[in-house]
Parts: sequence; C-alpha cells; structure tokens
Amino acid sequence: MKDPCPCGGGDYAACCGRFHSGAEPETAEQCMRARYSAYARKDAAFLVRTSHPLMRAKIDAKGLRASFNAGWQRLEVLAVELGQAGDQTGTVHFKAHAAAGVMEEISRFCRIGGAWVYRDGKRP
Repeated sequence: MKDPCPCGGGDYAACCGRFHSGAEPETAEQCMRARYSAYARKDAAFLVRTSHPLMRAKIDAKGLRASFNAGWQRLEVLAVELGQAGDQTGTVHFKAHAAAGVMEEISRFCRIGGAWVYRDGKRP
C-alpha cells in the first residue's frame, strides 16, 4: 500500500483522505476515524470543521500541537452504538495508541445540518 491511512482502513485517499478533502462522513465511526487520522496527519482544519460549534471555542493551538506530536501509532475501535446513516446521534468507544501510551475514550457524535460532528467524549 502506497499511502496507508492512519486509522487502519486501507489506502489513505480511499479512506479518510476523501473526508479530509471535503466529503462528509456517512457514519459517526467514519467521522471518528477521520478525526483520528486528522490528528495523525496534523489536519487542524478538519478537526475544527468536525467539532460541535460549542466545542470549537475550546480548541486551542497549544493543545492541537501537543496532540499532533503524540506519535499516533494505531486506532482500535472497541464499540459503536447508533451513529449510522439514518441516526442523529452515536457513540464510538476506541483506544488510540501513541508513543507515550494509550488514550481511551467514548466519543459522542451528533448531526448538525446533516453532517456528523464530535460533541464530546469521556474516559470509560
């Protein structure tokens, strides 16, 4: 594979690259995988675009830089609840493996204007 996607879903262009280029994820899991890949590829614009409007004000450059430099290694999706094409909300429980350790979260997503956005997350 020429350019593997950080989320583990195959070739980057056919996987998360299409979302980073402007296509809308069809499911909450696709949105979460694309957000993980955006952290790994340092794509701040995608992270802002796919954050709930109330969360966008909390995004700061210092926090993004720290996340971008975490040395993301792989993504492990543990569970998905709702978040399908016909749903308005969904959760994705995942582990994001990085050089410094593992970050585990249950992320909540919702649709705004038809697009999936990250609402918030909590540690299990």
